[in-house]
Amino acid sequence: MTLLNTPTITPDMIADHGLKPEEYDAILQLIGREPTITELGIFSAMWNEHCSYKSSKKWLRTLPTSGPRVIQGPGENAGVVDIGDGQAIVFKMESHNHPSFIEPYQGAATGMGGILRDVFTMGARPIAALNALRFGDPAHEKTRHLVSGVVSGIGGYGNSFGVPTVGGEVNFHRRYNGNILVNAMAIGLADADKIFYSKAEGVGRPVVYLGAKTGRDGVGGATMASAEFDENIEEKRPTVQVGDPFTEKRLLEACLELMATGAVIAIQDMGAAGLTCSAVEMGAKGDLGIALNLDAVPCREKAMTAYEMMLSESQERMLMVLRPEKEAEAEAVFRKWELDFAIIGETTDTLRFVVTHGGETKADLPIKKLGDEAPEYDRPWNQQTTPAILSAREVPPPGGYAEALLTLIGSPDLSSRRWVWEQYDHLIQGNTVQRPGGDAAVIRIGGGPKAIAATVDVTPRYCEADPYRGGVQAVAEVWRNLTAVGAEPLAVTDNLNFGNPERPEIMGQFVGCVKGIGAACNALAFPVVSGNVSLYNETEGRAILPTPAIGGVGLIRDATRTANAAFGGPDQDIIYIAGSSMGWLGQSLYLREVLNREDGAPPPVDLEIERRNGDAVRTLIASGTVSACHDISDGGLAVALAEMTMASGIGAAVRMPEAGDSAAPPHARLFGEDQSAYILDVGRDRTEEVMAALQGAGVIAEIIGKTGGETLNVADAFNVPVEKLKAAHEHWFPTFMAGEIAAG
Repeated sequence: MTLLNTPTITPDMIADHGLKPEEYDAILQLIGREPTITELGIFSAMWNEHCSYKSSKKWLRTLPTSGPRVIQGPGENAGVVDIGDGQAIVFKMESHNHPSFIEPYQGAATGMGGILRDVFTMGARPIAALNALRFGDPAHEKTRHLVSGVVSGIGGYGNSFGVPTVGGEVNFHRRYNGNILVNAMAIGLADADKIFYSKAEGVGRPVVYLGAKTGRDGVGGATMASAEFDENIEEKRPTVQVGDPFTEKRLLEACLELMATGAVIAIQDMGAAGLTCSAVEMGAKGDLGIALNLDAVPCREKAMTAYEMMLSESQERMLMVLRPEKEAEAEAVFRKWELDFAIIGETTDTLRFVVTHGGETKADLPIKKLGDEAPEYDRPWNQQTTPAILSAREVPPPGGYAEALLTLIGSPDLSSRRWVWEQYDHLIQGNTVQRPGGDAAVIRIGGGPKAIAATVDVTPRYCEADPYRGGVQAVAEVWRNLTAVGAEPLAVTDNLNFGNPERPEIMGQFVGCVKGIGAACNALAFPVVSGNVSLYNETEGRAILPTPAIGGVGLIRDATRTANAAFGGPDQDIIYIAGSSMGWLGQSLYLREVLNREDGAPPPVDLEIERRNGDAVRTLIASGTVSACHDISDGGLAVALAEMTMASGIGAAVRMPEAGDSAAPPHARLFGEDQSAYILDVGRDRTEEVMAALQGAGVIAEIIGKTGGETLNVADAFNVPVEKLKAAHEHWFPTFMAGEIAAG
């Protein structure tokens, strides 16, 4: 079999494909000759960071990935967790950072499309979506354009597809000026005994192309996603895919219908690296070869080359291995849904990946080694020095407590996200129990009574200051958010966003965060079942903040026994704080927004206390004794109380908590970002019962006030009308998006 070496491979061409000279030398040694241009493209796709995890595999292996409810951990299109009654939840989070910076609408839209396919590829019907978005300084000239495009892209795709977008986070920092983050998470519901996998089985089985036609959009997208940006960023625009949510909806229905027939042996979404990655992974997992004839690939553009077809990342496409006797039935299903169906190859016993086009062999490679022999680096890393712990008594108080609170709740990171989530259809499918804006979203499973809760969180400023503590805190915060609505935390997915791993300080951030994530997941019995790593998020040598986003899913056995973050009835309920108040101000938003500082060590998390407090609070919510619950996080106790009053319109009168470090100054106890603590709203007739339960569980707790009235009144600090709080909270985002905040 003769392969035409046209054009000649040059050093510039190798570099343009994201391969280092030593990696190209490994390719030469592996195949014993110079690759064709198509083979070079295949190697560039399979050996880039986005597909091979070559810089991160060593550390990802240290994460806990199993548990009594885990059906499928990392390694498939998505993770799968058993929720009882023969049902399973399928979920994953993925990044579309680089494409969204280049072309925000399509980048975000196709990020949504890709994560939805990851879920329904496993045989699950998507029931919810979330996202974690990071943008640059609001005053930067591009930020408003990027926010507008990304939010429109997520809403446009998700709304049209018909999945509720129920939660997430949106934050701003100047370190994202050159690289925004768009992390999308999707959750699906499936029968626990009807999960579909990507492992091909059987020789001579048809390999079938399904869905939309192939175009030139997205060619080289995975390679582009594994490189830093530079001044030539606009030239990368052609590598951004174009999505069609209505085609994706038809693809979903066709796939689920076909899966029910028993025709599907293996299935893989054509996501990053398109046809290349999907075909190689299916064959390699099954210890089989794959032979593809690209003449049969449905194309929407003329004269596409083998290179373009193999690397295209056109959307809404699947690859399946089917039972031969079911071909006609399978084709009829896809023709009914007006989608392409084409047999483009077969499985073989050769362990070779062979690609032909126009009667010529364009690639002939060892299929297992394309993945198994991908470079794996043990990159050097530096453990950074942790900043000094700030003494709260050395941090100045605000000029006025009320003004400080209003500044915080009206700041870019804490202001209302209503402008964002009102562009998402969060009620479609009719199962959304708790809307965006609380600690976690709650989605009913069918007619109930079960529900699941979902949330996404991370605090990058903590991760920057101390990667290990930041990793621990990210997991603990997600665990806490699920607990606050009454959900039993089940498992997490992650999206690890960092800069260039070839720089030891960046690799040190990655290693520290992964170690922290692993420690927290182990201590909280909260396994990692899926995820994504996004590296090289930097422009001209300036990296993003380390941002290991954590997405968590929890189970609620009775959807009528949940809590939300809004104070209950106006009949003077009792307000508890469960957990101690230490007044930790290091890396707090009080420092940044009120004092214009970013320093100090972030708060530590005692994982034993975290689990003890959370388990006790969750038990109280399940018993129906807690009317409302909200964890204390960004902005501390004062912001948490303000958020509960604004969510309900009901005021509160409270005093400073005494538990913990009662010697901490008032501004530290109000704005300190203490961990493992919750605010509880309890009916007056249940106070003794709740206190006995908390103390019996070993939880430090105290009564700090009562609900009622039209103001948030903190003794000796401030007394602010709830309507004034709401006005400050709702003002920033629409004002910013209206262009009334000047660009820098």
